[in-house]
Amino acid sequence: MAKIIDHIRKASGKTLFSFEILPPLKGQNIDNLFSAIEDLMPFDPPFIDVTYHREEFITKPTANGGVEKIVRYKRPGTVALCAAIMHRFKVDTVPHILCGGFTKEDTENALVELDFLGIDNVLALRGDPVKAEGSFRAEPNGNRYASELVCQIRDLNQGQYLHEELAMKKTDFCIGVAAYPEVHMEALSSEKDLEYLKNKVDMGAEYIVTQMFFDNEKYFQFVEKCKKAGINVPIIPGLKPLVTKKHLEVLPKIFHLEMPQDLIKEVNRATTDQAVAQVGIDWCVFQSRELKKAGVPVLHYYTMSKSPAVKEIASKVF
Repeated sequence: MAKIIDHIRKASGKTLFSFEILPPLKGQNIDNLFSAIEDLMPFDPPFIDVTYHREEFITKPTANGGVEKIVRYKRPGTVALCAAIMHRFKVDTVPHILCGGFTKEDTENALVELDFLGIDNVLALRGDPVKAEGSFRAEPNGNRYASELVCQIRDLNQGQYLHEELAMKKTDFCIGVAAYPEVHMEALSSEKDLEYLKNKVDMGAEYIVTQMFFDNEKYFQFVEKCKKAGINVPIIPGLKPLVTKKHLEVLPKIFHLEMPQDLIKEVNRATTDQAVAQVGIDWCVFQSRELKKAGVPVLHYYTMSKSPAVKEIASKVF
């Protein structure tokens, strides 16, 4: 198996294909997910990202009239799923590691398990806040920012653990981080957002994956800004095909992005759900071809664990 940065170097300028999946909901069968992955394997992905989903809270009345807060994990199994995919498909996996929901001790233990399994790529993310809390809150003795998480992973790569003082085994993780071409919704400014991203790279991140965007010019402008700021690691564009009219309203709100007017017009002109999905696929094909022509290192697709749309796109691009 290999590191993401090595896959990119070995490609020698060729644009690679990769995608992200979600672990199944607790209690669901994994066969449907494996089937979706199988559909996309002909496009030779060197790696597959596997998301991690932090805890959620539900409340339950108690016998004495109080309220009990219960922690639930809707999509457990990221580490196990990564190992299963590597075993079944002989492809590298990239588990997402979050600040939210983890103490530093939890993080260290998770990374040690990944190292045992031979998984040497991770995507370091702060993570979203718990829905009930509104704003992000780190765990006591947890990492507050993705940059702190990157530092902890880097320290393990240097053999520096939290408590042990003897010479310890060095891990060898390739660290990826996320970026928003259209600025993170919590950022004070685009300049500050870029400053924080550079800090993550300076701390040890070796590549960047962007959040979805629907206007390639946003990506190209972002890459130029990164270069001027001294960020010289590969920047992988993340793409998602629009599949429903609701996405026109939902995606901009959730991910703080702009929808191109031409795309909005084409979607609104479509009269059936199938026609809307086809507009989204065609738009993503256009984006992909333009980005590939520009020589991006990887085209990374957010599949939501469903393969048909991305399969059609990849068949027209790769």
